Order: sequence, then C-alpha cells, then structure tokens
Amino acid sequence: MKYTKQIAIIFAVSCAGEILHYFIPLPVPASIYGLVLIFALLCARVVKPADVKDGAGFLISIMPMMFIPLAAGLLDSFDVVRPVLIPVCVITVVSTVLVFGVTGVSAQAMIRRGADTGKEDSHE
Repeated sequence: MKYTKQIAIIFAVSCAGEILHYFIPLPVPASIYGLVLIFALLCARVVKPADVKDGAGFLISIMPMMFIPLAAGLLDSFDVVRPVLIPVCVITVVSTVLVFGVTGVSAQAMIRRGADTGKEDSHE
C-alpha cells in the first residue's frame, strides 16, 4: 500500500506537469515541468522525501524494462532510422562524454567548496 500511495503522488505531479505544459506555451517538455514541480513541493516541505522515496526507488529499479518497447519499435522501423544512425550515434557519444565531463568537474568543485567551508568552520 505504501508503494501505491508514493507512486500515486509521483504520477499526480507528473500529470500536473502535463497540464502545465498544455497551458504554458513554452518549448519545455512536460516532464521538466513535473520535475520542477516536485522539486518545489519538496523544498516547500509540502511533500516530504519519505513520502516518495520508496516509490521513486521502485520506479528507478524497473526503468530499464520500460525501454524494451522502445527498442522493439526501433527494430521494427530500422529502415527509417538507418539513414541517420551514424549521426545519432556520434551525437550520443559526444554528448554523453560532455555530460560526464561537466558533471565530474561540477561535482569536484562542489566537493572542494564543501571541504573549504568545513575548514573555515573548524577554525572559528
């Protein structure tokens, strides 16, 4: 029952993101509206992390299974995909490397900043 309630909260916020996407004419995917909305709800403590933690973990654990229909659809329409396969693969590899690099540099900067802050606090 706990999972049902938590997943219902996540789906309700996702649905609200879809509604926002319909009414706000910006070129932003509905999922981004949902992410911003759940972030705002968590920051405002309207939704507590414990209210969605286990349900979110479950959804993340089954995420790979959700790509099976997509992969089957791609195989079914391979003739349409074939002309753009090389550019898509190159773009995917390059963007993945860039995201890894930026994420790594950002994480290191935040860790260093946290370590510097800790040092300042200990000298006071």
